[in-house]
Amino acid sequence: MGDTGPGRIEDYALLSDLRTAALVGLDGSIDWLCMPRFDSPSCFSRLLGTEDDGHWRIAPTGEVVSVRRSYRDGSLVLETEFETVDGVVRLIDTMPPEQEHWDADTRVVRVLEGVSGQVEMSMRWVLRFAYADSVPWVRRGERDGQECIVALAGPSAVALYGDRLPFRVQGQRAHEAVFTISAGQRLSWVMEFAYSPDEPPAPVDAVAEVARSEAFWLAWSSKIGYDGPHADVVHRSLITLKGLTYAPTGGIVAAPTTSLPETFGGERNWDYRYCWLRDATFTLLALDNFGCTDEAAAWRKWLLRAVAGDPADLQIMYGIGGERHLVEWEVDWLPGYRGAKPVRVGNAAYRQLQLDVYGEVMDALHLARERGLGETPDSWAMQRGMMRHLEKVWEQPDKGLWEVRGPDRHFTHSRVMLWVAFDRAVRAVEEFDLPGPVERWRELRDVVHAEVLAKGWNASLGAFTQYYGGTALDAATLLIPAVGFLPGDDPRVVGTMDAIAGVLKRGDLVDRYETEVGESEVDGLAGVEGSFLACSFWYVDALALAGRREEAVAMYDRLVDLCNDVGLLAEEYDADTGRMCGNFPQAFSHLALVNSAAVLFGGHTRDERHRGGAA
Repeated sequence: MGDTGPGRIEDYALLSDLRTAALVGLDGSIDWLCMPRFDSPSCFSRLLGTEDDGHWRIAPTGEVVSVRRSYRDGSLVLETEFETVDGVVRLIDTMPPEQEHWDADTRVVRVLEGVSGQVEMSMRWVLRFAYADSVPWVRRGERDGQECIVALAGPSAVALYGDRLPFRVQGQRAHEAVFTISAGQRLSWVMEFAYSPDEPPAPVDAVAEVARSEAFWLAWSSKIGYDGPHADVVHRSLITLKGLTYAPTGGIVAAPTTSLPETFGGERNWDYRYCWLRDATFTLLALDNFGCTDEAAAWRKWLLRAVAGDPADLQIMYGIGGERHLVEWEVDWLPGYRGAKPVRVGNAAYRQLQLDVYGEVMDALHLARERGLGETPDSWAMQRGMMRHLEKVWEQPDKGLWEVRGPDRHFTHSRVMLWVAFDRAVRAVEEFDLPGPVERWRELRDVVHAEVLAKGWNASLGAFTQYYGGTALDAATLLIPAVGFLPGDDPRVVGTMDAIAGVLKRGDLVDRYETEVGESEVDGLAGVEGSFLACSFWYVDALALAGRREEAVAMYDRLVDLCNDVGLLAEEYDADTGRMCGNFPQAFSHLALVNSAAVLFGGHTRDERHRGGAA
């Protein structure tokens, strides 16, 4: 087989053990895996380079007539069926979560079953540590009477057990095995990250591991309380959001990948393997809307650990363990996804001031209170500390929701979310008898509200603009009714929707903001990105809250059809090529899909809690 490079972004499926994740392509190749954590250096990096940068492919050697794949119901156990002229084989992939011992070794389990006929198969295993910069020393080993392959490089160690272990290909730094599988035959492999390089981990039963993984996911997904329209897509999105959770701490990553391009071949490539407070709070809302309440308590514990200290040091994002320093650097030896450079590790946005985050956090914690998660002395003290700091900095410009790398501005969405922060603080005192300077918070809430209506509204355009004094539009203003700032049928909200439809909406797809020449100084980057999928669902919500439910449902029906064959969405969608772009799968896209289902078909919504904002 020749090197075809990575597949299309939408051709991948997700595996997760709630500590890290892998992406599996339609060709049976695991092209991305970081071990042992989401944010660890990758050991399979074909996604951002070539086959020689690391992958693990199990596929027929001959022509494949068709590929069919699906997750087992309610789980992250993936089944891929390859049909060839000689027969059919089924590849089963999973990463079993640990229910109690989160420090146990991370495992990738692959089981191959012969369904019909006899099919010649090839397994190619190319391991590269440190983002493909480190070729390991590979040797044959043994543990408990079972042969294995052990790969070592510095602090990294991996063991591979299986029925057909690959041999090194002469003259190449790769291992390959070719074999035939017949109907009714089963072969299996387990690749395990070894915390101790001195001895291979004990072998496990691959088939039993698949069953254990399926049982875990079925037990979790059975809690989902939704049986409305598009139930399969909503359930899959919730399972995906859970799969992006780092269970040892409760942190939630924005995506399991880095540097998948928002513009094909361009520079809009970012590392999303971290926990944005904003994304995590939206995810919490999405999970809690449909009965997944345990995550709320776990996320709050993570939040308290991550932001502990001086509220003035609050960051917009942290590492999955609460780490503060996410220094951004470029992996200059990887060519990037189909040539899109640079490949970035870390994210310099962690140093940005984004005032909207205070509103997101206060809103999420208010939601948790309303759902019965009582405050602890530490949790309310943390919120009061945040509010004290916000009272000092609320007048400053910031980088805004979209983390622009242009100048600071008074972004309208950020100002709206400042109102949310003060509003939720007031409600905490009024509705839950928590102590705080409620008169001061009420005063600031009213000042911010009046300021947004005076400076964020452009009467000539008949719309709220991206930032004070500007003329550009921003899809984030679609959230104004969702957070209760104004009612959904307010003429200013409807006018903003109509203006966005004329400038940012392309069919059912909505761009975040204008990136063409004339507004490029806003984000400081070149190129036109794809449409942001979350914004498209926000438009659905805005339609529904404006009383245009029939339009909203029809648009939602069409948007969910953009999911790939296993129900996953990337960050963006390129309408010109019909391709997904950006990091994948993207929590923001899936949580927006789920929250739109709550708005349209039932479940708790922000609008129910804050209906009828100030006029």
